This record gives sequence, structure tokens and C-alpha cells, in this order.
Amino acid sequence: MSDDLSEYLRAKEPGKAELAGLWRAAIGLQKVDGLTPSAYLVETARRNIEGEITIAEAGKIIGEYYKSKAVRAEAAKTRTDEADIVSQRITGILAEPTFSFSPEQLVSIHRRLFDGIYKHAGTIRDYNITKNEWVLKGDTVQYASCFRLVETMAFDFSEEKKFSYASVSMDEVVRHFSRFISGVWQIHPFGEGNTRTTSVFAMKYLRTLGFEVDNDIFYENSYYFRNALVRANYSNIPKGIEETTEYLERFFRNALMGEENKLQSRYLLVGGWKEDSTPASRAKTPTSKTVTAPASNEVAPARRSIALSRAVRRLIEALEGEMSRAKVMKAIGIKDRVTFSDYYLAPALKLGLVEMTQPNSPRSPTQKYRLTAKGKKVQMETCK
Repeated sequence: MSDDLSEYLRAKEPGKAELAGLWRAAIGLQKVDGLTPSAYLVETARRNIEGEITIAEAGKIIGEYYKSKAVRAEAAKTRTDEADIVSQRITGILAEPTFSFSPEQLVSIHRRLFDGIYKHAGTIRDYNITKNEWVLKGDTVQYASCFRLVETMAFDFSEEKKFSYASVSMDEVVRHFSRFISGVWQIHPFGEGNTRTTSVFAMKYLRTLGFEVDNDIFYENSYYFRNALVRANYSNIPKGIEETTEYLERFFRNALMGEENKLQSRYLLVGGWKEDSTPASRAKTPTSKTVTAPASNEVAPARRSIALSRAVRRLIEALEGEMSRAKVMKAIGIKDRVTFSDYYLAPALKLGLVEMTQPNSPRSPTQKYRLTAKGKKVQMETCK
């Protein structure tokens, strides 16, 4: 399937760009189960982005399409029908402003995503599971026992409610959130569809907390995201392997902080990676070349340059004339003042891309910000 929705990400109409990001995230999440939506789904998504139909109408169109026995029979071979239907449902849920932080919300998301696809949609599993993971060289994560799933979820959610994201740095926000969401995933309360359900829940939860999420990161990196969840919940002490959220933190640092850490699944492979270790479905011509994987305690790659970070680029694109802090934050769509200051405004000021209208009174209530000549040049290059 060729994706032709990326053109909308830089659309002048914010609504189109946002919708395209949601659709691409939904489409990308199908990769965690090896699924690929059809060209028909992409065309239907395009019609929604263009305003021809609503997301709900897109769902009805996709549903009608798969009522044909011939179409359904052909799609069943590759589960394309599941990929299309679930992609539309994910987009619909992400577009909704409502959310409730609770285990019941997690169950509700699973039910809505997989109703009519899995018999157990919205049902807590009553059996234990194991899954052979490529990134673990065939080993499995120890998932929560089926006998205590409800109690385990209730405990994790109650502990999470005690944590205040407002009182910590962004580094700690990412670290804590990674631990929480990896814990939810490790519970694996459903027979299938856990990663897609957890991903949607995570995106909705972050929005509720006031964080701006780059949803499009799930389009390119959903496979990495799942493998990072696996590594966050796997230990093999005799082999010197301990569970770590460092890989998951890299993902969320990109999604929340505009960093550009490299997200490559091969570096998560336990025991190191060789080209001939690539799964058959993703393998190329085998060679004897060996690539050394980063050590488990290696620091995540820093941004290539603050000027190239997504956060600064977005600030440069949003600035028009002289704007107050509140107006810029609204234009970008970010609510957290600390995040805005640390990752958007301060780097732009330091690089000389943005300047204050009252530099001698930095805390003035009438302070505004504007692009410098250097910033205007970057804006022109960025918006080409």
C-alpha cells in the first residue's frame, strides 16, 4: 500500500493536518500485527480529510465495502478487512475529545476497536499466554496471570493517579509515563489487540494531561514501539539481561519533546544484532557483516541539532509578526508552559531565531516574540 496522506501534514488548514496525522497513526499501528490497510481505506481517509465525509461516514463506507462476499473472502487471506476497519475506528476514537482514566476505559477501547472482529472484544482473557518474540530471539515476556488481571489493572491505575506530572521535569515525565504504559501493556488483559489498544489509550491519556503528542510517530515507528514495550518487560538475569524502558523513553522523547532519536528495532535485539538475524519477512540478502548494538546503558542519541528539532521548527512556522506567549502556545497547540519554555522558546531564543520585543524587561506582562532575520530565513526554507 502506498501512503498518499503525508502531503496533508503540512496543509495550511490545521484541521486537515491533524486528521491526516490521526489517520496515519491508525494505519501505522496495524503494522504491530503485520497488517496493511488497503488502498480503498487510504482513499476513504483522503475523502474524510478533504471534508467530503465524516469519520463516522467513513466507517459506514468501509463496512459496506466488506459486506461483499468476494471482497471479504479475498481480504481474509491477509486480514486487510481487520486493518481497514480498525484503522477507521482508531481514527474515530483519537478524534473524540472525551476520555476517562480508568481500566474500564481501556476495556472500552478494546471493545470498540475489535467488535465484530474478535469474539473476545472487550473481554478480559481467562487464560495465560506466551508469545515468541523476535527481539527476544524466540523467548517470551512473562505476562500477568489471568487469575489477577482485574486486580493488577486496578492497582496500576490507582498508583498512577497518585503521580503529579505538573511537579516534575519533562525528563521525569517521559521516564514515569514510559514505566506506566509499559506496565499496562505487560498486563496484556486481552487475547489479541493489546498493543493497538494500549497505544490508543496512551495517546488519549497524554492529551488529557495537556501534552501535545506527535501522533504521526506511530506511522513510521509502531513496530519499534512494540519491541520497546517487549524490552521494557523482559529480564534474563543468567544472560545478563535486565528490563529497561530506555528504548521506550527514546520513542516518547521524540513524540513529546521533538527529539530525533533513531528508532531502529534491530538495536533492541537481545545479545546484539547481525544482519542475518533479521526476521524472514523483513530480511534482505544475507551477509556476514556484523553491526554492534548499543549497550543497554548507552545514552540515547541527542537531537542532531536543536535548530532541526520538531519543536523549534513548529515554533518558527507558527510565529507571525509579534505574538504573545499565550498566542504562540495556542497556535502551536501546546498547553504546558514549562514544556513550551524548555523545548520551544528557549532553544529558539538561544539560536537567535526568535527575539523579545522587550529584551530589557523579559518578564513584562506585555512581552511579545517575533522572528529575527535569521528566523525569517529559516521559516521561508521550512515552509517551502
